[in-house]
Amino acid sequence: MLGENHSVHKEFPESKELIDKLMVENLHFHKLVKQYDALDKDIRKLELKNLPIDDMAFKKLKIQRSHLRDEIYQLLR
Repeated sequence: MLGENHSVHKEFPESKELIDKLMVENLHFHKLVKQYDALDKDIRKLELKNLPIDDMAFKKLKIQRSHLRDEIYQLLR
């Protein structure tokens, strides 16, 4: 769905407390989440405002977001 929020808390609602704890205690995790959420926000802006970007560049942004989400998931396990 276009413009859907994929923030870390939305992606892993069952881990909200752990996410909040790691955001304070783990600098690497904190940076990953900030990077992921910023990238997700940029993707949503592109989707909602229909800003000009070629398909390959947009796909790369989504792949990057997916890789960050996978890395975050590994740290949550």
